[in-house]
Amino acid sequence: MFKDIFQKKRKYATIPSERAVPGERQEAIERPKREIPEGLMNKCSKCGTIQYSKELEKNLKVCPSCGYHMRLNAMERIAMVLDEEGFVEYDADMVSVDPLGFPGYSNKLEQQRLKSGLKEAVITGQGTIEGLPVVVAVMSFDFFTGSMGSVVGEKITRAVEQAIEKKLPLIIFSTSGGARMQESILSLMQMAKTSAALARLDEQGGLYISVITDPTTGGVSASFASLGDINIAEPGAVFGFAGRIVIEQTIRQKLPDDFQTAEFNLQHGQLDMVVHRKELRATLSKLLDMHSEKGGV
Repeated sequence: MFKDIFQKKRKYATIPSERAVPGERQEAIERPKREIPEGLMNKCSKCGTIQYSKELEKNLKVCPSCGYHMRLNAMERIAMVLDEEGFVEYDADMVSVDPLGFPGYSNKLEQQRLKSGLKEAVITGQGTIEGLPVVVAVMSFDFFTGSMGSVVGEKITRAVEQAIEKKLPLIIFSTSGGARMQESILSLMQMAKTSAALARLDEQGGLYISVITDPTTGGVSASFASLGDINIAEPGAVFGFAGRIVIEQTIRQKLPDDFQTAEFNLQHGQLDMVVHRKELRATLSKLLDMHSEKGGV
């Protein structure tokens, strides 16, 4: 038995596909290139693992190797969290214009619509999570980096007002690079408008759950994203106002490696919980049930 285990390993040789002729210069043999359909494979931007896109989608776009949560667009997020049937979109035809005549803004808006397949950086509407009714606003980073302009602020404000009128809980999924500079002061005004609407919801005793995804920065983080009765974030999500470089240059100090991550913010009291994407739907359902009349609250 031991003889079989420790017997000398066999050697293998690689045989070229073309027979080599001694003494002759061998030219590189051109082999036909294999065509790989675009989008078939996906590479994790954190660990570099390559996997089939379909398998990644089944895993809710969470890398199976390192757990990195890749970005979802608004439609993917709605499909993941809400029940399959019954979603009713609000203000679907509301789109941004160019109120200040900013050079090139109109063309960029059209490019963003074609590139993302969305009309704006947020989709709002009403649906259910495991049968529990809810009003949602879902931002999408792939439209103008989720920047908040007049339409984003208006759609979110109207969603809050619908939650007040219908006495329904509100969930906002945030992801943003901040205010949309092409709309200047009109963009910055949305911070106050959305915050005022949420204050009215709070006065009426309504529930607001803020779900922060990667990244959420600038005016969005400084307004409605931070005002939830319950603030949740996905693992590793970057959440903060100014960027790391700006802060380091201002305070002239080196920041921790995990600065502004969801885990860092949880440790320093800026969040209530960090929830894995696979557990998010069940967690939201439990929270909604706890705060519903059926739950006894």
